[in-house]
Amino acid sequence: MSTLVLALVLAGAPPEPVVLSTNTPAAVAEAMLPELQTGTLIFTKGDCIAVKVFTASPYTHVAGVVVKDGKPFVYDSTSGIGTRCLTFEDWLETQRPDSIHVFQPTEAFTPKRTESFMTSLDGQLDRPYSVKHHLTGKRCDGLHCAEYMTDALCAARLIQAKNPPRVSPASLREGLLKGELYAETASYQLPKVEPIAVKGNSWCSQLWIDTKVCTANCWSKMRRTCLCR
Repeated sequence: MSTLVLALVLAGAPPEPVVLSTNTPAAVAEAMLPELQTGTLIFTKGDCIAVKVFTASPYTHVAGVVVKDGKPFVYDSTSGIGTRCLTFEDWLETQRPDSIHVFQPTEAFTPKRTESFMTSLDGQLDRPYSVKHHLTGKRCDGLHCAEYMTDALCAARLIQAKNPPRVSPASLREGLLKGELYAETASYQLPKVEPIAVKGNSWCSQLWIDTKVCTANCWSKMRRTCLCR
């Protein structure tokens, strides 16, 4: 991994970017570990055009953190996969090259709230992803990311929501900030995945290699922008 640009969000002041040099996702996770706690929410500004247009917001995804035995795990629901739980460093890899925004609860979760939050998230694992019911507001077999987090926060009795399927990452963020239940503490610009440089043994082989790299990059960009994956 190349560098990770860390922007600390200070109250009343613009973010001051700090460059954190690292070589592995594990090193990034270790650097961020002190600020993570059960109940931490991470909002992502990604490339998905559909979410951006429909919600009129740059926020395209939200995930929740649970700390187990001192290690942070991230729960989310994502297109093509569904609900899942990943180690923090593995989850970071899935979000590159987006920017992630860390939101902390203004009051640390009590043991009871922690248990309810985690139980709700665990109970919904392996459900398919669905976002169509965001339009109708009716429950279905699948869950989208904001619905998943809203249900968990409701189970923890931190918020109330009349219609979780209609909640978006942007509206969840806005509601938590207005209620002064959460505060944004930091933002991170994750680096792009740099392709491994390969040299061909002739101009023809080099042209073929460059074509494959270009095609792969274009496909990756299209998947993120149009398919939201």
